[in-house]
Amino acid sequence: MASPKYPTPMLDQLESGPWPSFITGIKRLRDEHPDERIRAYNNSLLGQLNHSYETKKGYWKGGTVGVFGYGGGIIPRFSEVADQFPESSEMHTLRIMPPPGLHYTSNLLRKMCDMWEKKGSGIIAFHGQSGDIMLQGCHQDHVQEIFDDFNEAGFDLGGAGPAVRTSFSCVGPARCEQAMFDTQKAHRVLVNDFLDDMHRPALPYKFKFKFSACPNDCMDAVQRSDMAVIGTWRDDMKVDQEEVKAYVAKKGRQYVIDNVITRCPTNSLAL
Repeated sequence: MASPKYPTPMLDQLESGPWPSFITGIKRLRDEHPDERIRAYNNSLLGQLNHSYETKKGYWKGGTVGVFGYGGGIIPRFSEVADQFPESSEMHTLRIMPPPGLHYTSNLLRKMCDMWEKKGSGIIAFHGQSGDIMLQGCHQDHVQEIFDDFNEAGFDLGGAGPAVRTSFSCVGPARCEQAMFDTQKAHRVLVNDFLDDMHRPALPYKFKFKFSACPNDCMDAVQRSDMAVIGTWRDDMKVDQEEVKAYVAKKGRQYVIDNVITRCPTNSLAL
């Protein structure tokens, strides 16, 4: 028999604004998912979260959870109020490395959801602060099994803890005309070189790489990494002055200033 729904008056307020709410998504899993286990898990999770809002205190504590051969990649969370909300007594997160450039097929995304729903909560975040696919919410007994399924599908755990963290790269030359270097190749080479430092944390603090193929910095590499790799010109900018003159004559000086000159992210253009 299904457990009664926990009241969530504090969380309900988060759905009242003009923007989409993560609470709505978790409620959908609680109310509409065909698997009773997932419905019960998310019901308990909402109950504990509402309890935290009411008491202004977090009730997740850390611990040690991992898979064979790895020292990182799992974020352990055990509940301090498991007696009140037993179904979500554990909410461990698996960090999965995404492909360089974030390339997926729709079939692969469906497969990933199916694998996660077998033993997990159904909550997925694409992508976390470090770029990981975040599989959020499962019990310790299922962590190894979930990892084995994703590993068999070609995925690996990302970094967690005091380690080299999962790298993040933009789509680069695969689909962007602004790209100035091969972000995906650089990303892949770096992961291969630093894989041991990602899986077996041995640093005093975390370290992040991010790759943006041009100064637009779509990966926010400057703000969100320790080593930002950003494509730029190797030489002076090459300008067809006659073509520029023709464009200015056609569109007007002010139009070119407003739509070209002022939009250069490095302020390297003048008219």
